[in-house]
Amino acid sequence: PSVGATTAPVAMATAAATTGTIAAVATMPASATTMTEQRCAPFGRPEAMTVIAARTKDVLYNADNAAGRWIVRTNAGVKNYRLMSFPDAAFGKPSSGWTQLSKPGDFIDDIAPFDNFTAIAERHDGNKRLRLLSRTGKSTLVDASEPAYQMSLSGNHEASTPWVRYTYDSLVTPTTTLEWNAATGKSRTLKVQPVPGYDAKNYATERVWTTARDGARIPVSLVYRKGLKRDGTAPLFQYAYGSYGISTDPDYSIVTTSLLDRGVVYAIAHIRGGQEMGRDWFDQGHLARKQNSFNDFVDVTRDLVAKGYAANGRVAARGGSAGGLLMGGIANQAPSDYAVIVAQVPFVDVLTTMLDSSIPLTTNEYDQWGNPANEADYKVMAAYSPYDNVARQAYPAMFVSTGLWDSQVQYYEPAKWVARLRAQKTDRNPLLFRVNMEAGHGGKSGRFRSYRDQAEM
Repeated sequence: PSVGATTAPVAMATAAATTGTIAAVATMPASATTMTEQRCAPFGRPEAMTVIAARTKDVLYNADNAAGRWIVRTNAGVKNYRLMSFPDAAFGKPSSGWTQLSKPGDFIDDIAPFDNFTAIAERHDGNKRLRLLSRTGKSTLVDASEPAYQMSLSGNHEASTPWVRYTYDSLVTPTTTLEWNAATGKSRTLKVQPVPGYDAKNYATERVWTTARDGARIPVSLVYRKGLKRDGTAPLFQYAYGSYGISTDPDYSIVTTSLLDRGVVYAIAHIRGGQEMGRDWFDQGHLARKQNSFNDFVDVTRDLVAKGYAANGRVAARGGSAGGLLMGGIANQAPSDYAVIVAQVPFVDVLTTMLDSSIPLTTNEYDQWGNPANEADYKVMAAYSPYDNVARQAYPAMFVSTGLWDSQVQYYEPAKWVARLRAQKTDRNPLLFRVNMEAGHGGKSGRFRSYRDQAEM
């Protein structure tokens, strides 16, 4: 079920030798779910590989270098990360001498140091935006014109330039590569993802908020074809993931556009278990509080129906891997809220898998799900594990897929879940089980095969 949660990005040191700074190369940090350790070496001297900061439980960080100083993104002592700095002369020395550049606030997702400023990708109210922090402490936000969007730093390897390269997309805007000038505030477009026949003016996107049953405000990204009447008649296709602190950003999909053209409203529920609202959002959606993820998803569905975006009885839900666990949970807990559920490579036999420490991923997953060898953790997992909670009741129409060569969620998890569902369910709705005999966790390779699989789903 793990898809590489909490691994820090590769640090790409960019300092030029002519500036008198360290020109360094960086390795991929050694990482686990709760700690990282990064090592760097001066250019041309790989034998001088030095640890930036020793690994410490619950401390994640990544560092990069520009213009005689190192910038470190770290969660040491804070939840949402902060930026620390130290000069080249202090490289390899204890972190106690680091200087704080930013106070704790919005969740810092990524950084790119430049000579005169640092570009920061951060999460604010469920969106990932860009902020530039100058060496004098001045903070500048990069413009965004839509209510739900994502910005990501992209290929910034020239530390001396004032141009920050980034990508921008939304549920209606195809992926666009741009550059923003930190000195002038001007932007320029470098490339737009080509989508033949697509016109963004035909579609609308929204950011709405659902108040969950415990009072938490859940951000929801919506997209639909313009002309939609909020009269409670439209079909809704709702997606979420909600695990490992992985955020599901609102990005453009040609597959989604096909649905919109047929009158479907598409929604991404940014439920707890991800990090769209910061690290605490993840903490509220895993281990003993994993039930919040299921509650949030169902509460979003009911709220969208109540607000007229969708018809009661015309709601479909989709999730994969740990999001497939989410689908199994809502199928058991709120089957009447959904007409269709799509569960792709779903992690549904939680107790059996997590009790088997011989499986390579299992022990690394204790930080996400808990260790069922502990009675308290066992009871939490037993309460939501989809396979263990299949009931004698009516279920929605379901499409379940897996790959024979899946090494992350073995095919027999969904196979036994489907068998139990078929034995227990009281409805006459179709329950389809697709086993791809040549695929793994991510499906078959090949661009066009991926489109065919999406079309089938």
